[in-house]
Amino acid sequence: MNLKLRQESVEDYLAVNQLIKAAFAKIEFSDQTEHHLVTRLRKSEAFVPELSLVAIANNQVVGHILLSKIKIKSEHQIFDSLALAPVSVLPDFQNKGIGGELIEAAHVKAKELGFQSVILIGHADYYPRFGYELTEKYQINFPFEVPSENGMVKLLTEHALDGVSGEVVYPKEFA
Repeated sequence: MNLKLRQESVEDYLAVNQLIKAAFAKIEFSDQTEHHLVTRLRKSEAFVPELSLVAIANNQVVGHILLSKIKIKSEHQIFDSLALAPVSVLPDFQNKGIGGELIEAAHVKAKELGFQSVILIGHADYYPRFGYELTEKYQINFPFEVPSENGMVKLLTEHALDGVSGEVVYPKEFA
């Protein structure tokens, strides 16, 4: 399979929304609204166009990832970070490494843009292979209940979270 990764364009929006719906259709913990989240984020200040990537195979959008701006806020500081939500691959193309390629490419681009960390809520068995660690290691928590094994962070630069702790603050579009 010849896979190409590139920045999402406006022309991709419909295909990406359909892809996200298909990717999450049978996911047990999904509320089936991930495509609405992406639509809202695209129109928000949290949106970084360079961090909305698509995977193309056979002239078809088969994968998508979005990293959006968030904050980590403590009593004494506010730290910029990113949220990975969602990463989606069409069911017929899953388990072929496409999601992993999108994750790695998004990390590279985020680092190039000067971001230092990425936070997510995800599968404890999947994301550690990409360098994700538990947020509790850094005293980073969420504004809602998250099982400790599912709250994770990836440092894009060494010592990125030295002295950083607090609560993740999501943009209103996540609500």
